[in-house]
Amino acid sequence: MDLASFLLATALAHVGFAIFVAAHASFTERNAGRWPYVTLALGLAGVAAYFFYDETSSDGNI
Repeated sequence: MDLASFLLATALAHVGFAIFVAAHASFTERNAGRWPYVTLALGLAGVAAYFFYDETSSDGNI
């Protein structure tokens, strides 16, 4: 796979993940906050953080 194809596939995946996070937050009536933007930048790591980050905790806020 050449570099341009890899970068395009990566960008499309990150956009898809960000849309998924925003849609999930909307469907579950959960506040997405900054997580779609974090997911757009970090991809799958952002999705994982969205699901496992505890908003009720007073430490570790982004």
